[in-house]
Amino acid sequence: HTGTGSSQSITGVGFQPDLVWNKVRSTSNNHIFCDSVRGVTKLIYSDLTTAEQTESNSITSFNSDGWTGGGSGNTNGSSQTFVSWNWKAGTSFSNDASATSVGTLDSSGSTSQTAGFSIVSFTGSGSANQSVAHNLGGTPEMIIFKCRETATDWTTFHTSLGGANKNLSLNSTSAAGTDTDFFANTNPTSTVFSVGAASNTNRGSEGMIAYCFRSIKGYSKFGSYKGNGDNDGPFVYTGFKPAVVICKKTSSTGDWELYDNKRDGYNGGNIRIHPNDSAAEGGTGRLSLLSNGFKITNSSGNLNGSGNAFIYMAFAESPFVNSN
Repeated sequence: HTGTGSSQSITGVGFQPDLVWNKVRSTSNNHIFCDSVRGVTKLIYSDLTTAEQTESNSITSFNSDGWTGGGSGNTNGSSQTFVSWNWKAGTSFSNDASATSVGTLDSSGSTSQTAGFSIVSFTGSGSANQSVAHNLGGTPEMIIFKCRETATDWTTFHTSLGGANKNLSLNSTSAAGTDTDFFANTNPTSTVFSVGAASNTNRGSEGMIAYCFRSIKGYSKFGSYKGNGDNDGPFVYTGFKPAVVICKKTSSTGDWELYDNKRDGYNGGNIRIHPNDSAAEGGTGRLSLLSNGFKITNSSGNLNGSGNAFIYMAFAESPFVNSN
C-alpha cells in the first residue's frame, strides 16, 4: 500500500489478521510486528533489540479484511510505499499448567492448527528447564521469541539448525550460535516448547511472546539447503508455489533475506528485504519463485555461499490441500 500520513484502512488481506508484519519499502524505517494477543498499537521491531513500544498512530485495529494504519512513518507515512505480511490464527487458548499438567509455565494466545501457526504469550520465570504449552496441534519447526519488557535479541529456534542447543537472532547477521540455556537443550514436542533461564526466552517475571510455526503440506515448509556459490544455484522443493520465502545463512554471518510475490512479483525482478535491518528494499535477480519451490539465481554469499548452510521458511501463494 501507499501511505497517506493519516488513518487508512488497509484491505485485500482476505481475512482478519492476528499477526501483521509491516515494512516501509521506499525508505529506511523499522520492521514492525503487531499481533492480536499483545494488542493494537503494541509494537516490537525485528531489526532492533528494544522492548515493546506503544505507538498510538501505528496499527490501530484488526479488521475483517485487513487492518487500519495510523500516520506513523513505519506504518503509513505519507507517499511512502509499504508491504505487509499477514497471518491468521484466530482461535484463542489458555493453559493453566498446574491444572492441566501440560508444561510448567502458564500460557495463552491465539492459534490455527490448520495453518500450523500460533502466537504464545507467557510470563518468564528466569528458571532453568521450563516448558510452555503452544497449542499448535503438532511439533513446532520454527519458533521466534522476544522479551516484551527488556531489550533482548529475537532468539529463533529452527529444526534444521541441528539441535535444541542451536539458535539464530532475527535481528542479527550472526551465524547460528550454540547455547544450551535458550531452549533448555530440549527439542519442542507436539504440546510444549522448552526454555531455560536465558533472558531472551524466559526472563524472570517479564512478558514473553513466541511465534510458533510448523510445516503444513501444500501450505508451508521449513527446511534447509546448501549453497554452491554459482549463479545457477540450488533448487529447493517445497511442494507448492511460494508467496513468501525467508532465508538465512547459518554457518557464517549474513543478512536474513525475504522475498515475496506482491512487490514486483516476477522472477528476475523479485526484490529482497532484510528483516534484520531497517534499510529500504533493494537488489533483484537473486531468487525465483517457482510452481513447486524456489531457486537461487545468484552467487550472493547471503543466499548461496559455496558450501554454506542455509535455513528457510516458505508459505504458499495458493494452498494445495486446504482452502482455509
